[in-house]
Amino acid sequence: MPPAYLFLLLSGALFTMGAVGFLVRRNPLVVFMCIELMLNAVNLAFAAESRFLNSLDGVVFAFLVITVAAAEVVVGIAIITQVYRAGRQMDVDGLDLMKE
Repeated sequence: MPPAYLFLLLSGALFTMGAVGFLVRRNPLVVFMCIELMLNAVNLAFAAESRFLNSLDGVVFAFLVITVAAAEVVVGIAIITQVYRAGRQMDVDGLDLMKE
């Protein structure tokens, strides 16, 4: 079994990639994928610490994060679909107002 710090380093790298993608990209779908990448990095950290401490607390928190991420994806994809159907520009900077 690899040491826990390797999983935490991987988690930090994934979170950093997601944060950079969130700040740099302008497409809403890519922004949502970057948010999901950050949430999965947190799940990896929770699972690694849970394994290291021989406790199920991290797994429970990871399950809660997965539940929140699923709800976020449903709402986000619904909003993106409605914006696309309205014929508006698919740019995060241009979506500051939700009125038509």
